[in-house]
Amino acid sequence: MVEENFAYGRSFIHKLDPKIRIIASIVLSFATALCDNLYLAMIYSFISIFLILMAGLNTIDVVKRLKPLFWFLLMIWIILPLTFEGDILYRFYGFKITGQGVVLCIKITIKSISILFLFTALIATMTVASLGNGLHRIHVPDKMVFLVLMTYRYISVIEQEYKRLLRAAKFRGFNPGTNLHSYKTFAYLAGMLFVRASLRAQRVHQAMLCRGFNQKFHTLDDYPPNRLNSIFLMGICGASASLVILEMIWVEI
Repeated sequence: MVEENFAYGRSFIHKLDPKIRIIASIVLSFATALCDNLYLAMIYSFISIFLILMAGLNTIDVVKRLKPLFWFLLMIWIILPLTFEGDILYRFYGFKITGQGVVLCIKITIKSISILFLFTALIATMTVASLGNGLHRIHVPDKMVFLVLMTYRYISVIEQEYKRLLRAAKFRGFNPGTNLHSYKTFAYLAGMLFVRASLRAQRVHQAMLCRGFNQKFHTLDDYPPNRLNSIFLMGICGASASLVILEMIWVEI
């Protein structure tokens, strides 16, 4: 089962309606991604850090989530300063590091970390069931919502099935390596995994129909109208719109 380390808490963010958090994260992440001004990008980063603090999340756990992103950013920092055209800051054995390339790397780094912080503060602080409920209430197609919920529910089951197949192969003398036999064996394992997953899906669907499934998931979570939800969403939308307009004015000047 996918861990939901941040989903349980008593902070202001945890008490917000999932629908409001999803809309706020979409608006703010789009505004952050489209930002091309370094100073405004830093403001977005301050907003994301502020949301992390509001959610009361453990700083160490949040930083750990940045590890996969750091590998991507490392490749950006290695390639862009050497390939982006601009004023040369430094020469090293025929390699040229440009100032524009460095600035672009800084922008990408700040925006990437900000967006990750935004989704950590607003989306990772809810359970997958609450996420599905929020997606349904903002009129995301039901099939997409079902796909999210069922993938979350059965991803661990598929992982266990894969481990069982791999363990059975090792009992029969399979020793993984970098050779054609190993590649064929893993291909057979992947094919068998898809077959078993399809059969399991059919059985699960039949079981759900037997229990009266009518193409809708119902939840016991109730989110009554709350003025704080409206204030929070208006604040996020207002801040995003203000920064976008400020950037447009900045460019014209």
